[in-house]
Amino acid sequence: MNDRRQFLKNSLLASAGLALAPLSSATAGSMDGLPQGLIYTEANPGMWGKKVGGHLPRVSVDGDKVGIFTKHGMSEKHFIVRHTIVAHNGKVLGSKTFSPEDEEARSSHTIPAEYRGQKLYATSFCNKHDMWVAEFTA
Repeated sequence: MNDRRQFLKNSLLASAGLALAPLSSATAGSMDGLPQGLIYTEANPGMWGKKVGGHLPRVSVDGDKVGIFTKHGMSEKHFIVRHTIVAHNGKVLGSKTFSPEDEEARSSHTIPAEYRGQKLYATSFCNKHDMWVAEFTA
């Protein structure tokens, strides 16, 4: 089980960076430029329209501290696998991998000074309902 989790962790980290890297030039920071079905957002939930409330990462900002919470149950069959914070240039600024045994999908991160005041992206990946992204400014 640990090898599978490590594989998921590494795969998700790589795909989050790759998926979000082209955003700054292609969409000027807007999530509207993404094709449907690739990454889900509040405005573009795709086939998961009824799943927004339990999958969209909720972001709180307090100075250089950012909290991410996904209001989602955690069980062996269905859980939030990972949170990441990705800068507009594709750099991953923070991440946390969860296991089904965790009580909730909550993470906290410190944003480096050079990224404060810029658009950032919080991701939440569900093992059944794909990757969800919320745009925010820290």
